[in-house]
Amino acid sequence: MSGTGPVIVDARGHRCPVPSLRLRRAMTGLAPGTQLTLLATDAMARIDVPWLMSEIGGRMIGIEEVDGVLSLTVETPAAPTD
Repeated sequence: MSGTGPVIVDARGHRCPVPSLRLRRAMTGLAPGTQLTLLATDAMARIDVPWLMSEIGGRMIGIEEVDGVLSLTVETPAAPTD
């Protein structure tokens, strides 16, 4: 294990749909199974991010809230298999 944490995507202060769009853009080109953590202050991210993960085949790992900031941890979709 390399010891590096998840990729951080900071969308604090932005309203829906910006946090989900930033997360999706950040996932582009990342290896399958890469973890990302979205930081968001818009409560809609609790709904939007799990929906996005279901749409693209990614995985929700967890949602935490501390002092009004949501931390949504996700994993990029697995590589397609033929």
